Amino acid sequence: QVQLVESGGGLVQAGGSLRLSCAASGSIFSINAMGWYRQAPGKQRELVAAITSGGSTNYADSVKGRFTISRDNAKNTVYVQMNSLKPEETAVYYCGADIQTTGWGHPRGDYWGQGTQVTVSS
Repeated sequence: QVQLVESGGGLVQAGGSLRLSCAASGSIFSINAMGWYRQAPGKQRELVAAITSGGSTNYADSVKGRFTISRDNAKNTVYVQMNSLKPEETAVYYCGADIQTTGWGHPRGDYWGQGTQVTVSS
């Protein structure tokens, strides 16, 4: 089995910063893309940022220039540094990853963390 565990969420004032971490563990053969998503109450889950195993990144337009995604392949961990946070970015932030497991044929699947709450106060 594979587990993704997020950490680093919390309460921050508008304009503040947070750094989220997500560590993958378990029967991992390889990790392809990893990403951060968020879901605000009453809204659909949306992509915040993603990063490939080679380090190529992709960001939602709304966070470009303020958020930075990175990963440590040796630790199977992805991070997102979030600066200049806005109240409308209050949401549950989820880590997702495209992972091949060690099972026969190295099956590939999408795995998700349990989410971490980020609250930005005005």
